[in-house]
Amino acid sequence: MTPLPGALDSKATLSGWNICRDIFAKTWASGEGAFLFGGRWNSIGTRVVYCGIDPSTSILEVAVHKGFVTLDTVPHKLISFVVSDVTKVHVVRPADVPNPNWLAPGTPSAGQQAFGDALLSAHPFILIPSAVSSNSWNLLVNATTAAPFITGANIMPLALDTRLHPPVKKP
Repeated sequence: MTPLPGALDSKATLSGWNICRDIFAKTWASGEGAFLFGGRWNSIGTRVVYCGIDPSTSILEVAVHKGFVTLDTVPHKLISFVVSDVTKVHVVRPADVPNPNWLAPGTPSAGQQAFGDALLSAHPFILIPSAVSSNSWNLLVNATTAAPFITGANIMPLALDTRLHPPVKKP
């Protein structure tokens, strides 16, 4: 597992990384997509922004759903930000999850979403292992309570290596 940055005490710093389509960049922190459609760790009606603690994890998390073709051909933004008070971050370790299959790729269950909803109602930020890359961490941002603790948001174009979407070679 990728080590967590510091002890997450008052002196630690934690960055979050999100990827969204250009047209949603100004409202990236709204949690609108998760609110409308639900997600791995939230049911419909809960506002959460799914992020990574490094850009590579965020890229993989988006690519598993959209594919590298979309990330290569549809303009996206990469957003970075800093969690200004890391004491507001709740860490969920693999042993804390009631069903270990929740950390594996697949369709989330109602129980999994309820577990995430409960955590999000109690904490502005949740660090939880990634299902896409089990050695990486996702940062769940409660879109209704985290805003006072998000600083330094930087929105930049996402520019991936074109080798991730190579041309088809003809025989």
